[in-house]
Amino acid sequence: MALSPCTELQPRDGDKLLDIARDSIGSGLRHGRALDVPAEALSGFLAAPRGVFVTLTRREALRGCIGSMESSEPLAQGVADSAFGAAFRDPRFPRLQAHEFEDTHIEISILSPMEPLAAASREKLLEALKPGVDGLLLEEGHHRSTFLPKVWEQLPDPALFLDHLLAKAGLPGDYWSSTLRFQRYTSTSIAED
Repeated sequence: MALSPCTELQPRDGDKLLDIARDSIGSGLRHGRALDVPAEALSGFLAAPRGVFVTLTRREALRGCIGSMESSEPLAQGVADSAFGAAFRDPRFPRLQAHEFEDTHIEISILSPMEPLAAASREKLLEALKPGVDGLLLEEGHHRSTFLPKVWEQLPDPALFLDHLLAKAGLPGDYWSSTLRFQRYTSTSIAED
């Protein structure tokens, strides 16, 4: 298990979350539902409510990614639900099949609390972004999209990062409005070896 730096998450917690994610996908294959993680069995970081995304890759290609920016449920249950969603409910992909499961790689991104990011202009926003560190949530009316910090690996230029985030929200890449709202966050990633 590869674990990025985090002050609260212990390596054994990361191993447990990866087990929960894999068990939840297995539950989906066998029973058609996510794993139910008993809250009374959880403590510490695993019991804390946190936003989380689960990303599945197969043969180094994206195979599903589902999560929530914020949550009121324990992190462990959020991982179970997101893993199930990434395998069976991501509308971009067909449901994961049993023969694909063994060579499907799981990565979990645990989000920090959101921090509003005010920017009077596109240029000011680009100056404020921390490439490789910031995840960004964009909201404009009913348009909403986010990129996890990991997306910087594919889009290392802040202008391109923003252009693609706007396009993901269904807005033109050069769009700007005084009503655009942004929130930044960081993430801790846990991945299977």
